[in-house]
Amino acid sequence: MSKTSTEPIRHALSGPTMGTRWSALFFTPPGVDPGPVQAALQKAVDDVDAHMSTWKPDSDLMRLNRAPVGEPVEVPADLARVLALGLRIGRASGGAFDIGMGDAVHAWGFGPDAADVQGIRAAMAAPRRPAHEVLELEGTLVRKRGPIALDLNGIAKGYGVDRLAETLRTFGIEAALVGIDGEMRAQGLRPDGEAWTIAVEAPDTDRRAPHAILNLQDAAVATSGDYRHWVSVEGRHLSHTMDPQRGAPLLSSPASVTVIAPTCVEADAWATALMVVGPEAGAVLAARQGLSALFLLRDEAGGVRSQGCGHLFTDTASRRSVD
Repeated sequence: MSKTSTEPIRHALSGPTMGTRWSALFFTPPGVDPGPVQAALQKAVDDVDAHMSTWKPDSDLMRLNRAPVGEPVEVPADLARVLALGLRIGRASGGAFDIGMGDAVHAWGFGPDAADVQGIRAAMAAPRRPAHEVLELEGTLVRKRGPIALDLNGIAKGYGVDRLAETLRTFGIEAALVGIDGEMRAQGLRPDGEAWTIAVEAPDTDRRAPHAILNLQDAAVATSGDYRHWVSVEGRHLSHTMDPQRGAPLLSSPASVTVIAPTCVEADAWATALMVVGPEAGAVLAARQGLSALFLLRDEAGGVRSQGCGHLFTDTASRRSVD
């Protein structure tokens, strides 16, 4: 059947952000100019980066990091929201998710500078209190009650994805798939009435390949893993995910954790938290929070096995393995 003038037009937009790229896939009636949508989406993620980046010395987050202990600092509303959520998930996870790991992240070379031996020793020796015990928020006023280096790399991309979705809604676009790197959010359904399909990546350092396919509607998904950003120390592969107890990369963790949540900022933060907690306690914690989570675990033979919790990862109709 030939196309008619009433058939929806597919738009696939993208742009740079946070050292990677954002994407937006949606459909509109014919005649809709995607130019203003592209500009608004780019501004949305640029604002998040300007407020929350640790790679930009003039970001609002770095301004807060430089502020003296005890001095109240006014921050943008979206930064205050992300800080508040980070502290809430920090408490709920028993400190497994901690936005106060900036010194360790940078010392180990996962920030803008190379790894620094003295910094590593200092980060591992420093007495640590979780961020939810150190940071005080009152609206958009933030006060540090002790020394702390904030880092939002485990939550900012997810928030950026949510801002993409919110921006599309201002244009009346209610059905879309948006993402930043591997963090994705699906709204509504495709024009054919089907859910959006999203790949869960296999934890392979040498290639990009799907491990499973998700069908997603009105939900978000995020993955944290040990196979994209890592360092090698004395022949040992160490993930970028930090152990808040040690001020150093996790010594043992799942290969990856994929979390489905109502918003991408929640999925992003909880994926990190469950990497720290591990599969057994993590499954209990995910169930308590009402989350669906998929743990990919390496076995001694070098293979990967799956352990899922929540209906979206135990219902085979919702998850199709492509191993």
